[in-house]
Amino acid sequence: MFEKRRPLRKFCGLVLVLVLLSGVYFLLDRRVRPTLFSIAEVEVTQMAVDVINQTVQREVSRKNIDYRDFIAVHRDNSGRVALMQANTVKINKMAADITLGVQHRLRQLDGKQIYVPLGQVLGSYIFADMGPNINIAIHPMGTVKVNVIDRFEQAGINQTRHKIYLDFNTMVRVVIPLSSGEVKVATKVPVAESIIVGDVPEAVINLPGGILGGDGLK
Repeated sequence: MFEKRRPLRKFCGLVLVLVLLSGVYFLLDRRVRPTLFSIAEVEVTQMAVDVINQTVQREVSRKNIDYRDFIAVHRDNSGRVALMQANTVKINKMAADITLGVQHRLRQLDGKQIYVPLGQVLGSYIFADMGPNINIAIHPMGTVKVNVIDRFEQAGINQTRHKIYLDFNTMVRVVIPLSSGEVKVATKVPVAESIIVGDVPEAVINLPGGILGGDGLK
């Protein structure tokens, strides 16, 4: 009689263990997955921003890009700034060349692995660098979109700093164990600036503000 109950007890014990393990798994999954994705989002964003900044700096240095290549400042007879006119052709070419460079560098990140220790995911300060590593894969998506913008800033008495920026936007897919998600990467990088003495107009004539986009990453 007792011998017949032993298989039943073993079966019930096995079911109980499986239920407990499943409960622990789903509890950890609900708590760990958002944390893991947040860590991955920070790491991937920083990686993509570094690629964009490095590419812009390299192109600006290699082509010796200067503010006067893009903006012509016209003054009246008294020496005051009457008009600031942008060279749309050169600005568009510069933005397009840099966009292609950024896309090429981002393609090289496709499938790159990031390793995050389990201790960091669990939020432990003591064991942050310990435990098995969790692999995170990144995949650039679509095109890099660039918006040319400018900004005037006070630089001193009767002096104004005029900066030209490239405003980058792109998407990166993050693949973590049992899940994936998309991360939007946005950053502004200055490419040229100049100090203008005297009053300046509120806007620059013909400064392109449209979206420029190259070919897809894939």
